[in-house]
Amino acid sequence: MKKINGVKNFTALISALLLAISFSSIAEESAMSSSENKSNTELALELEQLKSQVLKLNRELFILEEDLLFPASTQLAVFVSVDTGKFFAIDSVEVKINDKEVAGFLYTERQRKALEQGGIQKLYLGNLKMGEYQLTAIFTGLDPEGRTVKRAASYDFEKDDEALMIELKVVDNTNSYRSQVVVEEWVL
Repeated sequence: MKKINGVKNFTALISALLLAISFSSIAEESAMSSSENKSNTELALELEQLKSQVLKLNRELFILEEDLLFPASTQLAVFVSVDTGKFFAIDSVEVKINDKEVAGFLYTERQRKALEQGGIQKLYLGNLKMGEYQLTAIFTGLDPEGRTVKRAASYDFEKDDEALMIELKVVDNTNSYRSQVVVEEWVL
């Protein structure tokens, strides 16, 4: 409850600062008409400092909201990466947790190439209670001959009170000339 009140107070503070910025142009005009007020450069400097403070407060508010929406004790993140894509050109992915679809993605040519060049995509971010779960990932793509192929992996895991990060890697296997999906838990 304290965090929620803190976010409300924080939001009110940011609103007040944004209102102050909007009225700064009025203050700037009145400052020009009065010789006793600060010079334009000093006022502009103060305005820039105020803007940077608002941006900093907005960033802190975003972090607070993330903590409230996705607390570390329930957080699960799923990432996708591709080895080289020599034996499998990824087209789409579907992720299920306990047979309930939680994420899916259809890749463009540009996104596929980014993954093949070492990129990592955050596919899913959500909350899970403590307990045992089964993650199923189904990748659809093309083999070197242009045929549609599916690759799947199933991974049993236990969610405890820590954040859990899981990476789904599409890896080329040079022995079988096929790709396979490897699931790895990141150690934080």
